[in-house]
Amino acid sequence: MNRPVPASRPLDPVSLKLFVAVCEEGSVARAAVREAMVASALSKRLGALEAELGTALLVRHARGVVPTPAGEALLARAREVLAAMQRARAELGEFAEGVQGSVRVLASPSVLAEKLPDDIGRFIAQHPRLRVSLDERVSADIVRALLDGAADLGVLWDQVDIADLVARPYRRDRLCVVMAPAHPLARRPSLRLAEILTEPSVGVAPGGLMDRLLRREAARAGAELTHRIQVSSMDAACRIVAAGLGLAVLPREVAVPHAGAGRLALVPLAEPWAERRFVVLTRARSRTSAAARLLAQELESVAE
Repeated sequence: MNRPVPASRPLDPVSLKLFVAVCEEGSVARAAVREAMVASALSKRLGALEAELGTALLVRHARGVVPTPAGEALLARAREVLAAMQRARAELGEFAEGVQGSVRVLASPSVLAEKLPDDIGRFIAQHPRLRVSLDERVSADIVRALLDGAADLGVLWDQVDIADLVARPYRRDRLCVVMAPAHPLARRPSLRLAEILTEPSVGVAPGGLMDRLLRREAARAGAELTHRIQVSSMDAACRIVAAGLGLAVLPREVAVPHAGAGRLALVPLAEPWAERRFVVLTRARSRTSAAARLLAQELESVAE
């Protein structure tokens, strides 16, 4: 029978690190080489960990080891714990260098394509002793990273389940139909989605939130959304549209910088769902650092 882990006995991070090494290498011997220790000592450490948890973590076979279901669960948590410890060590090191805190921000591609880099740049200029890292992720991964403690802030479109996270308002944008100036629809004051569904088009980030939104609204109009070309970025979509290969539905804020010198025509998309709202996500205040709260408040201050 499995024994529960005593609540008063925290797991040893060294044992967790060794366990992760064994799982990643698939071999106690290779993990021992990687960790610069004797294989017998590593095996003894793993045995003590299994005894402490009261369950088998590894299955031994002729070609090495693989984690049991319990081992798989521990492997995921161990990686989170070790990553959190590494971030804490790095942040404390930054304090020693004069930096007073760090914030890891994850943002969706749509947000990164607009004003977030400028907003964070302004924040850093005002707070030079804070360090901010910025990475791109899809919305679901941003939420997961925040819940797991792998990030401090997330900035994304509000069309996602935020679970127990705290949402602050940020900026918004407006979708428009982007096309070459010579396109027959380029002089229209506005367009409905149903009016462009038969036109050759460029799709952006297949499977992403905006792609799913457009497909859902096309289905409501009794049509199926199909694209002549699909690309992964909005910048690429603008270049393809400018070449006259089709039209695209894009945020106006992204398309405007590409529209100079008459390269693109931007026609508002007259749909109630065409305005997108972005939010800044954090964990509860008690689980958010002072530096992260300061950046979240700065981003909220420019909410539109």
